[in-house]
Amino acid sequence: MRILITGINSFVGQYLVKELKKHKKFRVFGCDLLRTNKNNIINLDIRDKNFYRKLPKDLDIIIHLAAISRDKDCSNDLPNSYMTNVVGTLNVIEAAKKLNIKKIIFASTEWVYPNSLASKKVDENTKLDITKLESDYAITKLISEIHLTEFYKKNKDFNVTILRFGIIYGERAANWSAVEAIFNNIKKNDKISVGSIKTSRKFIHINDIVMGITKSINLKKFNIINLQGSELITLKKLIDISTQILKKKIKVHQKDNKNPSIRNVSSRISNKKIKFKPKISLKKGLLRFNNYLEKL
Repeated sequence: MRILITGINSFVGQYLVKELKKHKKFRVFGCDLLRTNKNNIINLDIRDKNFYRKLPKDLDIIIHLAAISRDKDCSNDLPNSYMTNVVGTLNVIEAAKKLNIKKIIFASTEWVYPNSLASKKVDENTKLDITKLESDYAITKLISEIHLTEFYKKNKDFNVTILRFGIIYGERAANWSAVEAIFNNIKKNDKISVGSIKTSRKFIHINDIVMGITKSINLKKFNIINLQGSELITLKKLIDISTQILKKKIKVHQKDNKNPSIRNVSSRISNKKIKFKPKISLKKGLLRFNNYLEKL
């Protein structure tokens, strides 16, 4: 099975390659804006509608990861964000059509669920309204989801899977989520400031994300899959586990303790569909991250 990964040099892309190489049935190719000397990786820009001309032949799947994924970066340069995230996705769809690549797996985000809904509980069947979104990044992803949905409706001999990633953490040196940032803050300081210790997310480790992507490869037709951690974790629990690992006591200042931000995104339907269960607990993930920091 010949797989192309766009954005292969990204955080998720690098871990995904390692996971796919464990399976002998996969042959992995990649494209990215970042130049590299690695075999099977081509320097390409998905904003170029003709990028497909330089792709390998006889591909079976495109796993589309390439995107501007930080909301701040999207907001600071909206034209480029739409060119990369929306037009880039349209170019991937066209590449699939022109090269007869019958399967597209698209990396979307849990942020397509607006805060007003996610604070209660949402799943793959929740109806979404783009006007309720507060994130420019999420808007670009939902627009891309709509295009992929319409593409499938008109071309049902293709297979489309949309993966809505939860908040990913893991061993990386930059672009941290709240998990890595809070842990590192506790490691270096004796006090920490948060909005509310009741703020909650279903954080998911990078290893579980790439396992979920791999398990989605065999899906047929059209699917929306939530890839989330198994537990709704408060910042209090994150801080408590971090202090236990680091054997430290810290002072916690809450800037807005009465208004916690809670995002309860369910992946029960998806987990059943792809037979997926996250394996990395928060404590195990933080221990790995601490070991990673110690080696830097």
